[in-house]
Amino acid sequence: MAKRSKNELLVVDGYNVIFGTPRYKELADEPEPGSRDGDPFERARDMLVGDVAAFAQGRYDPVIVFDAAGNVNPEHPELRRAGVRMIFSPTGVTADSVIEKLVTDCRREMREVTVVTSDNAIRATVGGIPVTRISSSMLAHEIDTLDAEREVDVTDRSHGRLTVEDRLDPKTLAALNALLGR
Repeated sequence: MAKRSKNELLVVDGYNVIFGTPRYKELADEPEPGSRDGDPFERARDMLVGDVAAFAQGRYDPVIVFDAAGNVNPEHPELRRAGVRMIFSPTGVTADSVIEKLVTDCRREMREVTVVTSDNAIRATVGGIPVTRISSSMLAHEIDTLDAEREVDVTDRSHGRLTVEDRLDPKTLAALNALLGR
């Protein structure tokens, strides 16, 4: 039997985030050249999955819920990529209903959950303890911040020497120098 994580569940309203933020919306305008099924949302979903994986970073168990009614191919199975579970609502079931069920399950388990959506109906329905709500634009802002921090880290690494000596804390370095007679 698989061990269940006790991390907080992060539930992302996929198409709400894609249509609600320029970061993803511009990728949803047309299918990616060479796309398997002409799905105009493939690139936006791929970017969102990568961003949610980076945002979750071991703190959350991330799941993105997509409404199959807004999809070219509504018969997607549940998928997992980069540690992110993707759920496409079944035909005739809205993503809102899937999100509400996930939140209800968390409440029964007394598990914390964060829901990312700007849909006021969902925000009102799932609100309350132990649910935290984050708007789609706030998630995009947090991801932009992560991207900027990552860029600074890459720049810093490319300008410095990465020797063992550079990576040791001062106390350990002093002990090593004493052993080496320096």
